[in-house]
Amino acid sequence: MPVATEQKVSAWDKFREIVADRHAYAKEWKLRTGGKAMGYMCTYVAEEVIYAAGVLPVRIMGSREPQDVTEPYIYGMYCPYCRDCLAQGLLGRYNYLDGITETHTCSHIRQAYDSWQKFVPIGFNHYTYMPADVRSPRAKDMFLIELNQLKKALEDWTGKPITDAKLDKATRAYNTNRQLLRQIYNLRKQDPPPLSGLEAMYMVMSSFWMDKAEHSVLLRQALAEIKQRPPRTDSKLRLMTIGSENDDPELIELIESFDAQVVIDEQCTGTRYFWNKVVPQEDRLAAIAQRYLDRPPCPMKDLQEVRQRPKWIMDRVKEYKVQGAVLVRLKFCDPHEYDLPIIRRTLEEAGIPTLTLERDIITPVGQFKTRIGAFMEMLQADII
Repeated sequence: MPVATEQKVSAWDKFREIVADRHAYAKEWKLRTGGKAMGYMCTYVAEEVIYAAGVLPVRIMGSREPQDVTEPYIYGMYCPYCRDCLAQGLLGRYNYLDGITETHTCSHIRQAYDSWQKFVPIGFNHYTYMPADVRSPRAKDMFLIELNQLKKALEDWTGKPITDAKLDKATRAYNTNRQLLRQIYNLRKQDPPPLSGLEAMYMVMSSFWMDKAEHSVLLRQALAEIKQRPPRTDSKLRLMTIGSENDDPELIELIESFDAQVVIDEQCTGTRYFWNKVVPQEDRLAAIAQRYLDRPPCPMKDLQEVRQRPKWIMDRVKEYKVQGAVLVRLKFCDPHEYDLPIIRRTLEEAGIPTLTLERDIITPVGQFKTRIGAFMEMLQADII
């Protein structure tokens, strides 16, 4: 009888599997490597320093399930993301983490971090201050001091020095991963794109929990698989998603269930996470600090009178030939609530129609389906 051959799992199926069972990967990685895992919530955390310490950075994210455990620990009027993240800790979902760290962004994330390190048993915690005004001439010097303190705290905790060679290795791993993500995102400029917005979301989100070297192997496999896909001819409306953290694939799937495709995003579960690389300097931590100061900013880091975000968004609109934008705002997310009217005005003055959706822990599928459907009909009518 012929010997059955094991069928290779597609990279795209693997991305989806990692997102669906995110905790399993980190637990298996710890068993396989003997290493530690470090939780964080905001993508301003300098992961390269953690990775150089031999520790796996794991982004803490919610489950998008109703919960009633956070009220004693955090205000109910704080954003759903930080409340859902804290709930995961209180419920023991991240009990495999050896430590938790955070970098200064909004007060809601800070409160979630403070409550976690006080009420969820954990072996290590460290808070890194990052200037709110990333374009200040003093920002780099200040952030560099903070990263040196993070490095020292990690060395004391692990008992191992973080050498320049280790920082170089970590930086190469992260830069390679970012370059591959950019390479696949560039393919979405095509009309029609060879991958969906949902696939892109699973691809980026899976990188939050995977060892970057291992994730890059999957990205190379994904690139090879894309080349084998037959050319598509079903051109659809080209949309961009903008705004608060969005870790809900169901929302992107809902948008794309209409005659539309998300071709680019401006969110921390997408481009803001990986868009720019570390440019090498003699001082390795200074190079890492500069990368995070220069990355596409969230509203908390875009505080000067001449704001960066509108121009960055409009550059992507032109580059990806965007025809409409969905502005996603988390309930009680003050930074984005302040920022999105400016973004909306910029887009609409450029002739790009917008739809604003406000998310809670649970996505209201029925309500959103009606609103998205009406928006798509309007876009189709405008194009015709």
